[in-house]
Amino acid sequence: MRAVQQREWGGPETLRHVEIDRPKPEFTEVLVRVVAAGVNPIDYFTREGRAYNRVLELPFVNGWDVAGVVEEVGYGVTRFAPGDRVYGMPWFPRAAGAYAEYVTAPSRHFAPMPEGLSFIEAAALPLAGLTARQMLVDTAHVASGRRVLVSAAAGGVGHLAVQIAKAVGAYVIGTARADKHEFLRELGADEVIDYTTTDVPATVRDVDIVIQMFGGEPALRAMETLRPGGLLVNAQAGWTPGMYKRAAELGVRASGFLVEPDHTGLEALADLVADKKLRVHVDTVLPLEEAAEAHRIIAAGRTTGKVVLTVSDD
Repeated sequence: MRAVQQREWGGPETLRHVEIDRPKPEFTEVLVRVVAAGVNPIDYFTREGRAYNRVLELPFVNGWDVAGVVEEVGYGVTRFAPGDRVYGMPWFPRAAGAYAEYVTAPSRHFAPMPEGLSFIEAAALPLAGLTARQMLVDTAHVASGRRVLVSAAAGGVGHLAVQIAKAVGAYVIGTARADKHEFLRELGADEVIDYTTTDVPATVRDVDIVIQMFGGEPALRAMETLRPGGLLVNAQAGWTPGMYKRAAELGVRASGFLVEPDHTGLEALADLVADKKLRVHVDTVLPLEEAAEAHRIIAAGRTTGKVVLTVSDD
């Protein structure tokens, strides 16, 4: 099968187009023909050797977001049958191999594809959607009336976090460049702040929850927006030394976070899509052969929503 394989850590040029053996499903696994694969910042962090290398061994096939069709089921699988349309984020943070024509993974790493979404849209949703939901719902226990600050609110995770928070009745403040403010208002953001011209921690106060997508000093300063006892959920806590000490000094709470495969979370996201409370925005669509260009686009940090690779016909 066709795949984009990585044999060394480095830049986009390390992504190699190869032919490798098609995997076979083991017990409780499904073989999925990949129609589209989402691209995420973790893909290029991993490619560069900056993230989770302790669980990845070269060579490997990059990517975790999958939307496709079940081709075969292993012994014990009862959730799916050949021909079912599914989406998921299998194996994370271990290699899933989404940049390929086929993947295998436990059936419970997938869920039925949301009704009304194309394969391209469905491939854009799993990793970013699960990240947003697990940060807000499972970690921060967001509820109606809570004040939520979402950093990078127009990005892949951010634009979904805005909608998930609004779906439960939270008051949402999003940070983004000025040219993305109207997009965020359309998603339901109550306030939008241009972080390039405004000192957000000096302006925003009494926030209950911060969904933080950048580590380092920005994450430390984001805690200044929290009310006493408020919570920062930081997707890059590993790059934020001193986070817990600073939280204690400010009288707030902080939590690291790493997304996990979660079929119930995928089903919950599909329900929000069906209820028209969640839509995924796809910024750019490229063929699998242009995976390197997709990484360059993501690394530039200016996308609105998601980038997706098309792998096979639906």
